Amino acid sequence: MRIEGKGLINRGRRVTFRFDGHSYEGFEGDTLASALLANGIKLVARSFKYHRPRGILTAGSEEPNALVTVGKGGSQDPNVRATVQEIYDGLEAVSQNRWPSLEFDLMGVNDLGAPFLGAGFYYKTFMWPKAFWEKLYEPVIRRAAGLGAISGDPITDKYERAFAHCDVLVVGSGPTGLMAALTAAEAGADVILAEEDSALGGRLLSEAGEIDGMSARDWAEQMQAKLGAMGNVRIMTRTSVTGAYDGGTYGALERVAHHRPLAKGLAKECFWKIAAKRTVLAAGALERPIAFQNNDRPGIMMASAVRAYVNRWNVAPGQKVVLFGNNDSIHDVAADLLAAGVHIAALVDSRSDATCQLDVPFYAGAQISGTEGRKALEAVSIARASGIEKVAADCLGMSGGWNPTLHLTCHMNGRPEWNE
Repeated sequence: MRIEGKGLINRGRRVTFRFDGHSYEGFEGDTLASALLANGIKLVARSFKYHRPRGILTAGSEEPNALVTVGKGGSQDPNVRATVQEIYDGLEAVSQNRWPSLEFDLMGVNDLGAPFLGAGFYYKTFMWPKAFWEKLYEPVIRRAAGLGAISGDPITDKYERAFAHCDVLVVGSGPTGLMAALTAAEAGADVILAEEDSALGGRLLSEAGEIDGMSARDWAEQMQAKLGAMGNVRIMTRTSVTGAYDGGTYGALERVAHHRPLAKGLAKECFWKIAAKRTVLAAGALERPIAFQNNDRPGIMMASAVRAYVNRWNVAPGQKVVLFGNNDSIHDVAADLLAAGVHIAALVDSRSDATCQLDVPFYAGAQISGTEGRKALEAVSIARASGIEKVAADCLGMSGGWNPTLHLTCHMNGRPEWNE
């Protein structure tokens, strides 16, 4: 599923890793998610309660589906998002919440009983006899509805904590974060730039636009080089700011060794306590999914994720891609896919007045009403005024618009104000 293009993977450096006992190859710069997609693996997990097949939905830290367990024994980490786990030689990852295997999960029978397993079903049904709850009912329910599990062995990894101070903390390194950090640094402020990804640039790494006459990616690389050369700027990649507290104090978790084999004496993670006089929140936005029947099949993902896998990791998530949305984002994604040589089976825009300048099957004023396939997407149903049309597809990218990532402001009682 690899395609040509100027991505951020190093094709000269092959990496071998294992998933569910099978050996696969990827490239340096791949995440576990991009490497699995490149190897044609779409089924990566089972859902929490019904054990429905689950695939990769996003390309970032917001991933809800592709949760895996990494490592063994005292180094075992459950519920690691495959979309942020970078691959390295010797990486061992396994799927969760399935038995005896991901392909054949006996607990998938729960999906057949879904109409009878509504909210509160457990507490209304398993009340008698009282003694059975702790010894029988609860263990069975927890086994059926669990996610990952720790090994129970003593933790062998090393973890650190550290402290930092700055005049300005910038959270996020998209174009806004990069410009904020540069402006503050040029004014003489001590700056910390925290980015949860392994590289600076945010969504610029996944898009094909231009800034100041150069590609968005080259512009981000130039900005990173400029900031890295300034003595009053500390760049902290693989670092997630997790909380905002009184007095300008912030908590941040740095993934020190999740992207490489753990060397003796090296900390796996470091928790930072950062004191900042001022903070700029430039965490970007998250794409909204769209509700329609069976919108959870493997192969259905956010449109921005489809774009990211094509542009950043040179992976085509499908050979027959359908795009569905209610905003201009899907048209930008379609243009990038066509430029990369990826076939678009349909472009579905729910806006009746939408127009399309691309040479693709275009459906205006229509919507996806359902999907087919079990362990992988096989077809979608497009509903429009004239009726339902079925289109074969192995990938569906959806976009319901964007929500700004304002979570940290809410930690200090911030309230967003709607501006149409």
